[in-house]
Amino acid sequence: MAKYKVTLDRDKCIGTASCVAVAPKFWELQDDGKIMLLESKLIEETNQWELIIETEQDLLENKEAEGVCPVDAIIVEKLED
Repeated sequence: MAKYKVTLDRDKCIGTASCVAVAPKFWELQDDGKIMLLESKLIEETNQWELIIETEQDLLENKEAEGVCPVDAIIVEKLED
């Protein structure tokens, strides 16, 4: 399977936690009222959090999280085949 990058822009997050509801393995509501992409790393140049995923199930869960985010704070993009 191809690799995918999941990106979170926490500055856009409004804390609806829809992503947590559909993909709790990857998403968690933090004390500041915004979500966090678990196991991700902060890319300082962009101030966004990134996680590389490689399984079909992980892709499906994160695509669903991307789809339910009302402010487009979550982006899933293909890296390679």
